[in-house]
Order: sequence, then C-alpha cells, then structure tokens
Amino acid sequence: MSEKHRSDGDVMIRLEHLRKVFPGQSEPAVEDLSMEIYEGEIVVFVGPSGCGKTTTMKMINRIIEPSSGRIFIKGEDVTKANADQLRRNIGYVIQQIGLFPHMTIAENVATVPKMLGWQKGRIKERTEELLELVNIPVSYANRYPKELSGGQRQRVGVARAMAADPPIMLMDEPFGAVDPITRERLQDEFLRIQDDIRKTIIFVTHDIDEAIKMGDRIAILKERSVIAQYDTPERILTDPASEFVEDFIGSGASIKRLSLSKVRDIRTGETPVAYLTDSHEEVRSKLTDGKDYVLLLDRERKPKRWVSADDVARDDVPLKNAGWPAVAIVEENASLYDTLDTMITSYRGSAIVVDRDGSYRGVVDFETVLAAIEEMRPHESGPNGSPNGLKTFRNSPDGSR
Repeated sequence: MSEKHRSDGDVMIRLEHLRKVFPGQSEPAVEDLSMEIYEGEIVVFVGPSGCGKTTTMKMINRIIEPSSGRIFIKGEDVTKANADQLRRNIGYVIQQIGLFPHMTIAENVATVPKMLGWQKGRIKERTEELLELVNIPVSYANRYPKELSGGQRQRVGVARAMAADPPIMLMDEPFGAVDPITRERLQDEFLRIQDDIRKTIIFVTHDIDEAIKMGDRIAILKERSVIAQYDTPERILTDPASEFVEDFIGSGASIKRLSLSKVRDIRTGETPVAYLTDSHEEVRSKLTDGKDYVLLLDRERKPKRWVSADDVARDDVPLKNAGWPAVAIVEENASLYDTLDTMITSYRGSAIVVDRDGSYRGVVDFETVLAAIEEMRPHESGPNGSPNGLKTFRNSPDGSR
C-alpha cells in the first residue's frame, strides 16, 4: 500500500495557539491548539463528544471567534480580517444541510455567487456544472428541497459549498444525518469529487472508521481539543501514540487498515471472459485449465453473466439468459474492506473489478485479499518506503502488469 496522503505541499492553514473560553465557563473549550494543514488534503478532526472538534473548526471561518491565538490562511493572518468576507471564501457543509426551503435547488446553489455579484449567465453555468458533478440531474434545478431525498439534499449542500470555488471547505459531520447505505455512497462520491477538485478540507466526525476512510491526515483530539495524535491513517493504525489513541481506534485495527488499500493498488486476478455475442462453442472453448466459469461481457466490456459448462451445454438457450447475473462488482478505487464485504455476499466468493466506466478490469478473490493482508503486516520500512510494507501493483490500460 502506498501512503494514503499526498506528498506535503504548501501549508494552506496554520493555527497558532488557538484558545476558546466561552462566557460563564471556567475551563476552555479549546486550549492552546497549534497545527498545520496542507493544501489539497482532507484533514479529519475526530474525538469523543464534547472534545471541542466542532468549536475548533468553526474558529477557522470565525463563526466562533477565538479568545486568543492566530489563524493563517496561505500565510495571511485572518484572525482580525472581515469575518463575512472570510466566510465567503470558505465552503461550509453541515449535518443538517441547511438548504433554504423557500428557494429552488438552483437558487440554493447560487447563494454565495449572488452575494459576490456574479453575472446571471456565469451563475447558471456554474450551477449546472456543480449539479452534474454531484450527480443531481440538471432538470432538478427548479425543484425545492422538500422534493428531494435526504441524500440528494446533502449533495446539493456540497454543491452549494463549492459554488464560488473556495480553496477551503469545512464539513461538520456532513453525512451523519442519512442512513448507512446512503452515507457510504456519499462518502465514495465525495472522495471521487475530491480527486478532481483537490480542495483543502477540514472534516469533523465522531466515527473513527469514517475518519480512516476520508482522511489524508487525522487529528485525534482529547478534551479541550488537545491533540492526542496528528498523522496519516496508516501511522495512526500501525503506531498509535498513546493508550488513549489505541482505545479510541478500538479493536480490529488490521481490518480497519483494509480501508486504506484500494483495489487498484493490488494485483488483481484474471478469469476467462467472452462476449454475449460469441457463439456457445467459443464460450465453451474458454473453459480450459481447470476454469469452471466464464464471465460474459457486453460490447462495452461491462460484466453481464457468469456461465459454467453446464450453462452453455444447450445451444438453444441464449447466452443472455444463461447462468447467473454478474453481481458483486466493485470499482478500482474501492477499498479492500468494502471489496471483502462484497465478496462475502457473492455466490462466487469473488468480486469483479471495473473501471469508472464500468468496463471489466479483473477479479479479486479471497486469496488476493489474504495476500494483501499478509503484506500489510507491520515492518520498520516496506520495500517501497511505505511504513507497512505492502507492495503496490498497477494495472496498465491493456490489462498487463
């Protein structure tokens, strides 16, 4: 496994000795917090309820004013800058979404661009671009929030936060108010978007599994936002800094590390493949060397059916109706954790790997995952310089390695 975080770039946000004491409180909510956040990374604040993680995040765009300390963005001290102007340049997504119910979806997305005085044509173009980016049909632009599902409203909230193309986004438990299945889809979708937009993101959650999945770096916070450990997910899982961190991670650290390895980073297997347009005889010819099944693809190389020798023995049964549907499909950017879960529910005990267009790339079986787990065993330094020693294999476009 290669390091999850990107190589250190420029420091986007620097916090110096931030402190917050609320009126009437004797103890600070945040005490002497200093940290650097690199451009283009997702940094996750995670910790027990009441530890101050949301307060810390809100001080960055000064929804909450710090009692003392300084905030730098791109080297500029914004601690005393105009707070309204600061917030217009920082996207903000919250768990409750906060869409204006009396405004259409397009009007919600356009909120900040309108405040900045953008021209109508530019606003319309940007709104349509963002709706497509977050997988909301442009035809929904004139609908109202109550006409959308919870997951769709959350996507619109993300689009609104990105509307003015801010370099920084703050996300306060953005996927916490939706059901687990929708939450996982939103997480995957946002990571896909982040691969393209490369924003600097501070993401607050109470869920260590979500932190591991989403974060390039994780700040595990104790009471008063004291940093227990600020590091990459790999290092936190393999070398927790204290007993507090170990307890917060909980059991199953090895399984959690499967969330850090992507299918694209391991050597996938191969299975015989044929096309729905092939003849029965051509498909039968693929069942050699002990292979029991053939995967049938359509003309776009999208997986459609699994067939065995018995399934194709009768020439009068069309291949499109033979065998079983090709389910248990994962994309190349899926984690091994999610892939293993998919395999367990598959009647074939393997997962079909596809690219972003849905075209066949290979298969992952239990032997492949077990080999990856074996290579994850901690070492002082791996053969590719990574802290855990998992080798990385990349598939070339033609399927060779």
